Amino acid sequence: MTFVWPDFLWLLALVPALVLLYFWLLHRRKKNTVRYASLAMVKQAAGKGPGWRRHVPPALMLLAITALLLATARPLAVITLPSQQETIVLAMDVSGSMRATDVHPNRLVASQEAAKAFIKDLPRTVRVGIVSFAGTAAVVQPPTQSREDLFAAIDRFQLQRATAIGSGIVLSLATLFPDAGIDLSQITGARSMPLGPNDSKKKEAPPVPPGSYNSGAIILLTDGQRTTGPDPMDAAKMAADRGVKVYTVGIGTKEGETIGFEGWSMRVRLDEDTLKGIANLTRAEYFYAGTAGDLKKVYESLSTRLVVERKETEISALFAAVAAGLVVIAAGLSVAWFGRVM
Repeated sequence: MTFVWPDFLWLLALVPALVLLYFWLLHRRKKNTVRYASLAMVKQAAGKGPGWRRHVPPALMLLAITALLLATARPLAVITLPSQQETIVLAMDVSGSMRATDVHPNRLVASQEAAKAFIKDLPRTVRVGIVSFAGTAAVVQPPTQSREDLFAAIDRFQLQRATAIGSGIVLSLATLFPDAGIDLSQITGARSMPLGPNDSKKKEAPPVPPGSYNSGAIILLTDGQRTTGPDPMDAAKMAADRGVKVYTVGIGTKEGETIGFEGWSMRVRLDEDTLKGIANLTRAEYFYAGTAGDLKKVYESLSTRLVVERKETEISALFAAVAAGLVVIAAGLSVAWFGRVM
């Protein structure tokens, strides 16, 4: 635990001073009692003394004062809180390699089922958008809270040639920031095109710290390596400059394999280095899913990360609430036991 105003912690020196004051008052009261002609007569008239109970209310009050003094220093603690995520964009690979059967029943179906389960477990307040990418990228479902529309969009996936990972990231960013003026001309064709430093320069906001955007995130799933479109790392830099985290999920065989598609064959290999680089650059995480079961676990893990988050939060109000509770308990016990408040 840390403090925003640590200089105020010196006030805790008052606590031992209060303890000494309490014992001084007890000693003074004892001396005054001894002045009676017969102490035994006084005890007999008063009946059995309060014993240990006399110290409980003052002890609770002392704890309450300590809690209030700590609250004055504005304590900070890392705690788990509900996430502020409002929009999540799923960018999903629909290239021909997704028909490979190394993930049962095949990569595409496994990713569709896992994505549906992921969406189902999200709070209804979270909006989800879906972007598919192969040689180009397309928004198959703008962000919505309708789970039925999202499931229908996922079921409409159609396999295409090539893999433009960068296009998927750029279009996902444009989906998160529809008014940011992100240049989409670079992803309309199937040719390789680096992202120029002056693209949409007039409309772009100043860069923010990577991972600092808390109102949205991108989840990128792919089983191959980029064959066309913008460089994925350039696209990731665009996301990082906007503070957007891009969680990457690699599905399929790490070693690669040759698969057939509409009369032609191709060699596909998962580019883990690029996916890890995208995640690291945007302050997110990379996950590998070699089986359908792994993929479901990945989405479950992502759901947990996006629904709750651990962050440093001021807990002064908590200390103040504890202090108030202790005061109420101390006063209640004092009234119940001695018929007076303290």
